Amino acid sequence: MGSVTVGGKRTNKIEQLILAAVSFFWCFLMWFSTAAFSAAIIEHYNLSRAEFAVLASSAIWLAPIGRVIAGFLADKIGAHRTFPLILTYTGIACIASAFVEDYDTFFLLRVIVASAGISFVVGIQHVAQWFEEHEIGTAEGLYAGTGNVGAGVGAMMLPRIYGTDYKTAFIHLGIVAFILAFLYILRGVPARSEEIAARAKKHASLKRMFYIFTRWGAIALMLQYAMSFGYEIALNAWLPGYYKLGFEEHLKALGYTTTAAMGVAAGTFAAVQSFNASLWRPFSGYISDMFQKHRWTPWPFLNKTEPWAPRLHWVFTSMVLITILSIGLTIAGRTGHLTTSVLILAFLGFCISTGTGSCFGLVPILFKKYPGIATGFIGGISTTGGIIYPLVFGRVENIHDGYAVIAIFMFIPFMLWFIFAFGWFRKRVTGDEGLGTKEAWGLVEEEADELPVDREAEAIADIEEMRKKEKWLVWGMFVLGLEAALAVFQTIFSLYMALTGKGGLGGH
Repeated sequence: MGSVTVGGKRTNKIEQLILAAVSFFWCFLMWFSTAAFSAAIIEHYNLSRAEFAVLASSAIWLAPIGRVIAGFLADKIGAHRTFPLILTYTGIACIASAFVEDYDTFFLLRVIVASAGISFVVGIQHVAQWFEEHEIGTAEGLYAGTGNVGAGVGAMMLPRIYGTDYKTAFIHLGIVAFILAFLYILRGVPARSEEIAARAKKHASLKRMFYIFTRWGAIALMLQYAMSFGYEIALNAWLPGYYKLGFEEHLKALGYTTTAAMGVAAGTFAAVQSFNASLWRPFSGYISDMFQKHRWTPWPFLNKTEPWAPRLHWVFTSMVLITILSIGLTIAGRTGHLTTSVLILAFLGFCISTGTGSCFGLVPILFKKYPGIATGFIGGISTTGGIIYPLVFGRVENIHDGYAVIAIFMFIPFMLWFIFAFGWFRKRVTGDEGLGTKEAWGLVEEEADELPVDREAEAIADIEEMRKKEKWLVWGMFVLGLEAALAVFQTIFSLYMALTGKGGLGGH
């Protein structure tokens, strides 16, 4: 955990991890603050289910291209400059949205605020520049898990703190964003050495960007991330309104009769997904490291020869679980069981965390030379799922059917592409398979990777000894335990509310 001096600033990887995670947490809180006040906004503007679906979908409109650009900028100018930029302009839009009455203007400003979500790829790149391969799964999991829970905290706490007064909430959120931007400028350092920062900048080019976009493996991981993180953010935006519209009579029967009470109840149930999807994410990164250490490769149709193949199998496991539980969520809704729906949602959130955490334990290994570009593509284009899924939810005849429709007609084809990209028939997977070779793209590398892929196995073989030496990992496991306990508590509390009608505003 030793400190280093880079660019005249003395810092260490823990400070940079905390800075990135806290900033991302706040960006996530701003991103889905609209969803947190769904009940109040639906009533204030008299929105139909289809109109609400568009509003929920709009939270992700700028994410696909925005994340690609943000990933490129993180490599080109550094995360320490890119993150404050995002915090500043979204903070301005967040405050401005509190002072408008016209719905069209409000809608436009909230779309801009929602682009705070592009900060994810900036933090992923930042953390990857500070941590070694044997610890990258845990480090990225801690960053993303801590940050992602912002959506759950918003859904559960903002209605409790502000009631239906979303305007005051938006002002406060924007002010804190400015403070965090200043801290990032003051203490942010792009990489653990100037050489590493220079390497990322060197490989940031449009040609390399489009090269990454055409790799089979990058596309497969992008689709996997679309059915994990893309799904997560769609649910973050959709679920508060879903529980109000789909279980309205159940909520009234439990005693949640006012708009504020319904907003609190629906937000609490919706937060089950976000809390579990976020707070278990570091655990998924840790399990990815353990799969690698013990060489677990359970799926016979996936590659087993690459040094990092066990991570691949953990990623695919998440895809299978997400598909099955999505169908279960539709069944629970169709049969009108609110408590069962919340319980399945908790397991779905956990399985989504296995998908999001496992994916970015693999990306820095496959695409070492362009971490920002690869992360921007995989973490950016995948968010189109967050746009499409709510629109499907809003268009199906029965409000509960959307989850199964998406699982059958989208998730299963995604898994088939994953097998195509990483199947057993590929004896060697370098991450370069795709449309055209490096030579054809004019990208013959000037030098070999500083840490060849073959050495991944060597690094992981000694992972237990490294964990004993790295004090930050001890603290990391402590934080992981606290986050897991919080996720379990929030789930139990939500089930208690669903069963008794107590714990909200105006329940029995």
